[in-house]
Amino acid sequence: MAGTNSKNEVVAFLGPITSYTHQAALSRFPESQDKIVPQTTIADVFDAVQSGSVTQGVVPFENSSNGSVIFTLDLFADLQDRNPDIIVCGEIYVPIHHCLLGHVSKQDDAQCETTQSASKAEPLHDIKHITRLYSHHQAWGQCNNFLTTYFKGIERIDVSSTSKASELVSQDTTGTSAAISSRMAGDLYGLGLLGENIEDMEGNSTRFFIIRRRDNKSTDNTPVSDAVAEIDAEHARYKTLISFTVSHGEPGALAGCLAVFQKFKLNLTSINSRPSDEATWHYIFFVETMGRKRLDGRGAVNEALHQLEGVAQSSRWLGSWENALKG
Repeated sequence: MAGTNSKNEVVAFLGPITSYTHQAALSRFPESQDKIVPQTTIADVFDAVQSGSVTQGVVPFENSSNGSVIFTLDLFADLQDRNPDIIVCGEIYVPIHHCLLGHVSKQDDAQCETTQSASKAEPLHDIKHITRLYSHHQAWGQCNNFLTTYFKGIERIDVSSTSKASELVSQDTTGTSAAISSRMAGDLYGLGLLGENIEDMEGNSTRFFIIRRRDNKSTDNTPVSDAVAEIDAEHARYKTLISFTVSHGEPGALAGCLAVFQKFKLNLTSINSRPSDEATWHYIFFVETMGRKRLDGRGAVNEALHQLEGVAQSSRWLGSWENALKG
């Protein structure tokens, strides 16, 4: 895949190390040939890419059971025009298995060996002493059943990442806090396993986007052929992200924009919206479609983008990339 296997890349990711985004970055950018650097927030990753201090970035975009990551969507909306040059050039899917991590005594560990339940939905240790939980806000919804059953009424504290949650719990000398995080993070920070695979859905996974600047030519999607048949065959091989706004006072304005994609037989794989800065209850819409924008100006996506300019109030191409789930 162009733009994601190049050597000597400097890649920013939502850290600290052992975060799920870190794991996603490592799966595509081996440390033996690329340099990957942690950032405190998703906004920091965008800023690093926009400034050119890194060549690419990895950010979470959506979870299979909890939906879109609104922080990432808002950064793509870019209402303050801070990231005008950022586009998507790749995607990574990572299975997500959450653990409940905290301080565990050696005595508790010994008891766990004989009393551990076969059910993944049950704690592995006594958790009555836990008075607060730390995690990234996205994790709460992914573990709702477990939290509702065992931590109803317990304070939940949002932090920048699940690995940051583990770090904070490791520093809590009272031992009364716990983190929802990865087992890798627990190992790094010396935390015990209070619960394993506590996510609601067995196939829980997160999709991460690889982002870059538009002028980073090493990741351009160069057309592979001028043959019409091969251009049409590209639809299943690629995806494209587009944002647009509509005139909210015009009946059918949104339907008119979506009809453009139907006209060119483009399959929309997701639709999202976020508040815009135009007025209260006005929105910016995001659509993801199969196919890609081509440098030669040909193909259904290029034609749809051209026609969208005529019916939308504003529109923006946010990148095309190879479909990681093809075949």
